[in-house]
Amino acid sequence: MQKLLVISDIHICKEGETIIGLNPLARFQQVLDTALTAHPDANALILLGDLTHHGFPEEYAQLAAALADVTIPVLPMLGNHDRREPFQAAFPNAPRMASGHVQMVHDLDHHRVILLDSLDGPPYPDKHHAGQLCDQRKAFLAQALETAEGRVPLIFIHHPPFNTGIAGMDDIKLADGDRLLGMLASHSPLHLFCGHVHRTISGTTSGVSWTIFKSSCDHGVLDLSTVDSSLSVDEPGAYGLVLLTKDGVVAHSEDVGA
Repeated sequence: MQKLLVISDIHICKEGETIIGLNPLARFQQVLDTALTAHPDANALILLGDLTHHGFPEEYAQLAAALADVTIPVLPMLGNHDRREPFQAAFPNAPRMASGHVQMVHDLDHHRVILLDSLDGPPYPDKHHAGQLCDQRKAFLAQALETAEGRVPLIFIHHPPFNTGIAGMDDIKLADGDRLLGMLASHSPLHLFCGHVHRTISGTTSGVSWTIFKSSCDHGVLDLSTVDSSLSVDEPGAYGLVLLTKDGVVAHSEDVGA
């Protein structure tokens, strides 16, 4: 059985900085080492956006160093805390479109992995954390779905295009998410994977089945009324394990350091 490892919302900070008292780099290294030790045969490692906390060059440099000895393919994605220019400087070989968007297709035996870039910008509006897919990015997705040639599409995007019930995060989800869901629903069966919310959640929206993976650092709070996207607590980080069957997919979330 083929498998994918997924680590989301890493949020590497400048040296000496923490998030609610946690060291994101140390948390990521622990999660990464645990995942690779348990699953050295994984076909790829997907980093599901928010690689850094501020998008600073030194933050990407720390992440690149932490990944230097990883022997399986590493597929990095962008989230709302990332910035294209310093990311591309640190990861010059990361696939990207002529427009600069970090998107790619990665084909396996029975599945097509499609990575989407939902970062809004440049320019980057101050304190703006909602996601966006422009027409160019949607056209890329449409072509990738149309040419899957029988492979089950697995779509990865940082921002969920649906509400989760968590008020603070629903306020900064993907803009125009209904249009994306409409595109995906017409190509069933497939599965959608997201990050951003820092919680493990699953569901179905508009006929599209989806999974959200939690952060490798801090954990989101189940708050259905407070419109505050910064709420988080110190719970174990995790990695996702996606098992690929001939006719579908099974998603696991594994806590590390509990």
